[in-house]
Amino acid sequence: MNIGLTGASGFIGCRVQQRLTADGHTVRAISVRTAPDAKALEGITAVVHLAGEPAAQRWTAEARRKILESRREGTRRLVEALKAHPPNVLVSASAIGYYGDRGDEILTEVSSPGTGFLCEVTEAWEEEALKAADFGVRVARLRIGVVLGRDGGALQKMLLPFKLGLGAKLGDGRQWMSWIHLEDVVSLIGYVIREKTLRGVLNATAPHPVTNAEFTKSLGEAVHRPAIFAAPAFALKLALGDMSEVLLASQRVIPEATIASGFEFEYPDLKGALVEILRK
Repeated sequence: MNIGLTGASGFIGCRVQQRLTADGHTVRAISVRTAPDAKALEGITAVVHLAGEPAAQRWTAEARRKILESRREGTRRLVEALKAHPPNVLVSASAIGYYGDRGDEILTEVSSPGTGFLCEVTEAWEEEALKAADFGVRVARLRIGVVLGRDGGALQKMLLPFKLGLGAKLGDGRQWMSWIHLEDVVSLIGYVIREKTLRGVLNATAPHPVTNAEFTKSLGEAVHRPAIFAAPAFALKLALGDMSEVLLASQRVIPEATIASGFEFEYPDLKGALVEILRK
């Protein structure tokens, strides 16, 4: 199968490209910084859309503009280009930021959107991707949680302080973290491409979310170091501004539709996932 991939150089995209290639597919990297060449999309039967400005940065006015436009305008450019040669399926990334800060509420694929900047971004992102359905493309939107892997993402930034015994829960630690192992994200993308009836929203999060305090304890145990500190919410807000909302928001997301589709997580539990990642 010929598969187009945006965000191919990113943390998730690199591993997606490796896995799809190993599975015998031909993967073609696509840039959406400008309008993609429609001819370059000829013959592509599936598109995986992962490109977007990183949200993990201080949210200045310029950063907010880039985060929103890279997703809204980038997806719009991609969908416009696909009109000339529609693929069978578009697997478009989204994020659990869609749900906002919801405390202990259990959130599934049918839950309503929250409020705030990331909610606005993800709603706009998904809206643009859905437009591909107007010309017959099967569209699946993956709301991805905190992706854990050795060579990038959130865990890479956490490892050094935790190994130094400086691991800390964030705020009061009661906020829920909905996480997923990198390999399960990659497997889910391949699964959606293969399963021809899958469309709509799928939560790309492990079945067992944990509180930040539980995550901190588990990671400390995994690296055999105490994790007894706490980073106060006010300090995070001073250091990171509005972006601290990402770290302090509580999102107890369950992949109800993902599980119902028949997808099986290789790493459903945090401790097992951390052991696998850190043993490498």
